[in-house]
Amino acid sequence: MKIRTPERMFQSNPSQIEPLNVPLSLPSPRAFQSTSPIGRGRGEALTFVGKLVARLLCFTVAIAMAEPTESPSVRVQPRETQELFANPGMGWQTFHRFADDDRNLQGLPSGSAYFRFYWREIEPRDGQIDFAKFDDLLAHAHRAGQKLAFRIMCTGSGEYMDVPVWLKERGCHGIEFLYGGRKHWAPDFSDPLFQEAHFRLIRELGRRYDGHPDLDLIDIGSVGLWGEWHMSGTEALETHKPVPLPSLELRRTIIDEWRRAFPHTSKVILIGSAEGMTEAVAKGYGWRADCLGDMGGFSKNWNHMTHFYLQQIESTGAQDAWKGAPVAFESCWDMRKWKSEGWDIRFIFDYALRCHASYVNNKSAPIPEGTRDEIERFLRRLGYRLTIRSLEHPRKVQPGSKIVIPVEWENLGVAPPYRDYYVALQLRAANGRKQTLVSSASIRGWLPGLHKTELPVTLAKDLTAGEYELAIGVIDPATEKATVRLALENRDSEGWYPLIRLEVGR
Repeated sequence: MKIRTPERMFQSNPSQIEPLNVPLSLPSPRAFQSTSPIGRGRGEALTFVGKLVARLLCFTVAIAMAEPTESPSVRVQPRETQELFANPGMGWQTFHRFADDDRNLQGLPSGSAYFRFYWREIEPRDGQIDFAKFDDLLAHAHRAGQKLAFRIMCTGSGEYMDVPVWLKERGCHGIEFLYGGRKHWAPDFSDPLFQEAHFRLIRELGRRYDGHPDLDLIDIGSVGLWGEWHMSGTEALETHKPVPLPSLELRRTIIDEWRRAFPHTSKVILIGSAEGMTEAVAKGYGWRADCLGDMGGFSKNWNHMTHFYLQQIESTGAQDAWKGAPVAFESCWDMRKWKSEGWDIRFIFDYALRCHASYVNNKSAPIPEGTRDEIERFLRRLGYRLTIRSLEHPRKVQPGSKIVIPVEWENLGVAPPYRDYYVALQLRAANGRKQTLVSSASIRGWLPGLHKTELPVTLAKDLTAGEYELAIGVIDPATEKATVRLALENRDSEGWYPLIRLEVGR
């Protein structure tokens, strides 16, 4: 930690005193000289005395100005760290596993665990949602130092039917279709039976889990194959045409149902449906793309990176969606494909940063040899990364006094935090006594760049005189713990950063 005090004008060593460039109102030595020959010797003596007086007077003024004056405040510039660490609401995601059992992480930090479920998996009986499954996942995420992100899907390509069996047995209409040479069944979203049951599921999940401290992100996946908001490659048996998506009005209704059920949780929608994405981002959703890195794996003449993602962002008005909700990517295949094809991995990662990504999911696949440096470089900018550039505090304070500590922050990442975490201070005495002071300054919405906060501190009236340590932290109001890590050295075991020595007088 560097502590800087204002530089003094002069040093206390007289030999280092610089000449004063201040005109002094002193008589010229010539004024003491006599023009009479009789008084010439006397005049020369007076000239010498005059010069001596002038020099002594200059020296006295210089010494007075060189008297050291202690600055009433101290400016602190903490040391930044290049360490990699996990933070909530962003990062390198694990896929259907957690950080404590994902060997392919190879030591990379991960703050988010992403899971996908078919509806049939979580409500096998009518009205009996498997909350225990979600409770266990949330508890495991907490143990692993992560938060849970999930998607719930109604249509896939593995089983014949991916909604619960009881839905069809109750008489819900649907469509049989072929995909990959196999027969499948998808519900008719316009059927009131489907809407009643599916909207009930969404509401019950929201009632139980919205705002849960260990819930990270909802990926809206009700519509389309695997919840991707498209039915590409399908052939309806009755019409021999692709299975149509639900009407735009119904898609808007589904988007609204998730929004109302999870008002305090970040939400994303897949980039594939232009109409759906336009509607969703207008209502505060972020977006997700699941083929990061495709540089020609499907076609020599078309790829997601060059011909689709940026164009879709522009056409749906989603250029600024990242300022209010997250952007998430999933690797196309995984990084092993990128390397084997010879694709430029730095370009791919920089593309994600250009889109202000907060998440990247490599499907918990092995990390190719020789790519670790590029991943670490990428993770130092993915999402948000906060550091403190400077802060100021008074050198001495009194018990019961009120002070304000200005802090200059910088977000070194490419996206803001999307959840309310609050800046807090902790005053620590030598005897172990602590006073925690939570400010009203939330880091939510801090875009890349500089930010300033002024932290008011009211000291307890019964503080004894002595030196105290003042630590800064960013806490989760749900747990009252210092949760968000900063890119600073000297983090303690409880997540605080002791930066200040404060002297309390009598």
